[in-house]
Amino acid sequence: MGALGPVLLEAAPSAALRPYVTRLYAFREHYAVPMTRSEPAFAGVVLVLAFGASMEAGGRRVTAFTSGLGDRFTVTRTAGPLEGVEVLLTPFGARRLYGVPMRHLTNEVLPAGDLLGPADELVERLAGTPSWRHRLALTDRLLRERLAAAPELRPEVPWAWARLLESGGRVSASALAAELGWSHRHLVARFHDQVGLPPKTAARVIRFGRARRLLSSGAPIAGVAAACGFYDQAHMNREFRALGDTTPGQIRPRPGGSGGAS
Repeated sequence: MGALGPVLLEAAPSAALRPYVTRLYAFREHYAVPMTRSEPAFAGVVLVLAFGASMEAGGRRVTAFTSGLGDRFTVTRTAGPLEGVEVLLTPFGARRLYGVPMRHLTNEVLPAGDLLGPADELVERLAGTPSWRHRLALTDRLLRERLAAAPELRPEVPWAWARLLESGGRVSASALAAELGWSHRHLVARFHDQVGLPPKTAARVIRFGRARRLLSSGAPIAGVAAACGFYDQAHMNREFRALGDTTPGQIRPRPGGSGGAS
């Protein structure tokens, strides 16, 4: 099975996929002992098309699966060799790909077949394709075909989402609603449909992600708390526990080059 641990090969999504896919990579995971991890909440949707040993994610035994946006971390456990392709989708890529309101995926892990139809054939094609680059190309092509056949989404919520991302989650829901000329209730309803989280909760997840990136780059904890809009360090600690099962101190690299927790 090759070296122990995770091995990844990333590919840039094709131009037609870039509005909908942020990351696309082939992977293999194999550990000497079962590996349990807390996967942090993030501003996207995971689609895993895997084969080999099943894994546990969010309390479900799965191989090919997807998980929507959420406001909590997800515990995964890998006990045997597993490989395949993982796709990180934008909320709008997932909304078009799956054709269901994103609120049905909030804080959920679901078998891929529940949303893509029978996924066994696709997984078998990936398993029968020995080249990782060819697996990535096959996945890219199949995603493009499915997205091209899906109805277009109206631009208002993607625009509001982009505003949240650009601000690091610091634009208020009331400001977004005012700029769109919508009521707060209508904005929340559209976010539940196309994102899966209300704007305020989505902003929390985006702010958490920005804080993790800054801490990983070595920025001081107090400065990150202020820059990302946390009330204080205690507030940031609570959010890191709820959304990532970690602390800011575990993310920030330690002096001397010893890394923090994954």
